[in-house]
Amino acid sequence: MKKPTQRLTRIVISDPVHFFAFGFGVGLIKFAPGTFGSILGVILFWLTIDFGIYIQLGITVIASLAGVWICGESARRIGLHDHKGIVWDEIVGMYLTLLAATFSIFGWVVAFICFRLIDILKPWPINLIDKKIKGGIGIMLDDLVAALYSIIMLISIKVLFNV
Repeated sequence: MKKPTQRLTRIVISDPVHFFAFGFGVGLIKFAPGTFGSILGVILFWLTIDFGIYIQLGITVIASLAGVWICGESARRIGLHDHKGIVWDEIVGMYLTLLAATFSIFGWVVAFICFRLIDILKPWPINLIDKKIKGGIGIMLDDLVAALYSIIMLISIKVLFNV
């Protein structure tokens, strides 16, 4: 008999919905899958850095809308709302956050820390969204709001510290 993790790995690798929802397999990492999903968001942003802001905004919108279905469908098939391995929402949230970050290693590190802190701590209303809104919309929305909070933090840091 296969272990549950082996079964999940086989499902994620063989099903395109789970493969995307689990961040191309990154969500299978047992330790801090959301953090690794966020790292994947940084990599995706870096790969698209020369595309320009309008295309990057388009990527964000398309990835967010697709994520509602992808994350919701993956959660439905697994039978668990917002399984910790579903990291598509972290990928998109981190990508959105980086749109407001200063283009530097320091700026990206600050953006990463802000997003991860907000995503983990889930201040109001993110905590309500996380608890009350189910399905793909809830899975995506809490991370998109975390990204907006992070963007506000980044803008505040820029204004306060003139960086």
